Amino acid sequence: MFKNAMEIYTLLDKSNCRKCFLPSCLAFAGSVFTGQKQLSQCPNLPPELIRRLGGNTLATAPFDQIIDGLMGQLQKEIQDIDLAERARLIGEDFADGKLTLKVLGKNFSVDTRGVISTEIHVNPWIAVPAYKYILKGAKKEVSGNWVSFRELPDGREGAGIFTQRCEKPLKKLADTYTDLFADIIHLFSGRQIENHSDSDISIVLWPLPRLPMLICYWKAETDLDSDLKLFFDMTAADNLDTDSLNSLTTGFVRMLQRIALRHS
Repeated sequence: MFKNAMEIYTLLDKSNCRKCFLPSCLAFAGSVFTGQKQLSQCPNLPPELIRRLGGNTLATAPFDQIIDGLMGQLQKEIQDIDLAERARLIGEDFADGKLTLKVLGKNFSVDTRGVISTEIHVNPWIAVPAYKYILKGAKKEVSGNWVSFRELPDGREGAGIFTQRCEKPLKKLADTYTDLFADIIHLFSGRQIENHSDSDISIVLWPLPRLPMLICYWKAETDLDSDLKLFFDMTAADNLDTDSLNSLTTGFVRMLQRIALRHS
């Protein structure tokens, strides 16, 4: 029922503990996807998530059901912490029983029950990383040094998926949707900066408060195709695990695709 191995990988803790007798969590996800292993064979998967899905054989559950289970698990973790103290630690506001931060330039609030209220459309690709940022992220201040996804700690394993799921579809949008960068600036509080790496367009936006993202686009020339690359602050993996960063960027790209479809 999974569409690809990355949907399985999203559910794992990325510890590469090898207790499943495979070298990495990504290898385990691939084995589940091909039917060689069952997801319940991961010893680090939360038992609560297994119970929410109604059994031990998670590999046969629809992905939406699994994501709902993961969302439920993260909501429970929010309920179990002092949310006001967590807001203080990560430098965000807490008022009226809600922690509020900016996600893609919009207010995103989570209350003590883990319930989300926000100005943007909530989908799991964005909600799950936001939960994780609140629970375990925001550990370092932004450095101002840009690196590719591949250069981040643990980024090499997911770099191919990141390119396919984030950079290539965003490049296609940029090639065909003339208002893309104007909409990013307008809708998501993006900011155009001096061209980075000799790109024709460079825009910085903030998916999460300590997680800036730089979009660089090179226009097509007579003998060269267009290109688009995404960069992150070198502290990004300290503030959000790379899998969640992959997911968050995917959610952003999907929102842009919907916007472009409506405009077309």
